[in-house]
Amino acid sequence: MDSKLKAEKRLKNIRSKRGMTQSEIAEMTDIHVNFYARIERGDENSSYDILEKITKGLKTKSSKFLFF
Repeated sequence: MDSKLKAEKRLKNIRSKRGMTQSEIAEMTDIHVNFYARIERGDENSSYDILEKITKGLKTKSSKFLFF
């Protein structure tokens, strides 16, 4: 599994552990739910700014996804 897919899997795991839906994260971060779902599946590359929004919404640090 490459680093990108590991990061996407972590993102989904953290969201699930927090009991949040993709829709909730998308709403909190002001991104479309379909875009968020594609990020989580690894189908979409996200910018650092988007990753920052998502990690803030999940109340975690972006370093969990950037450094392996």
